[in-house]
Amino acid sequence: MKTFVKFAAIGALLTIAACSRPAQQGPLVNDPYANMGAGSVGASALPGTAEHFKATAGDTVLFPVDQSTLTPEARTTLANQAGWLNQNQAFSARIEGHADEQGTREYNLALGARRASSVQEYLISQGVAAGRLRTVSYGKERPLEICSTEECYTKNRRAVTVVSPGAGM
Repeated sequence: MKTFVKFAAIGALLTIAACSRPAQQGPLVNDPYANMGAGSVGASALPGTAEHFKATAGDTVLFPVDQSTLTPEARTTLANQAGWLNQNQAFSARIEGHADEQGTREYNLALGARRASSVQEYLISQGVAAGRLRTVSYGKERPLEICSTEECYTKNRRAVTVVSPGAGM
């Protein structure tokens, strides 16, 4: 009789535990568009999209003060960009060169152009067709942040690769 009571108690506990779990809401569906709200970029970005490029290859490389020479970190990012562009031949890219707010407008436009050109040359060296790439310099006209600290200036010394569908932009 004691064994029966033990089994009955265990059965009752299991029943209570099963009832305390929330019921599953409908069937499980693998939705590739889930978590892709406005402005979200991440692992859920669909392959072959501009969001996927940004999430997997990275779209920005940074430069030292007054330089357009690619750092080792920049070369790694650009190698990833080139790989993505070579796998997604239906996309072209606009390379935007930027500078921090120090210096004249003219100097920073020229520096931004040199930075964009460095990125373009590297991508071409990695097999991306020159006809799919275009450069533009914004100099100091489009900062990520307006500031007067070195940490902030560093974010504005950059080149951004913007991809879009089409053979040329």
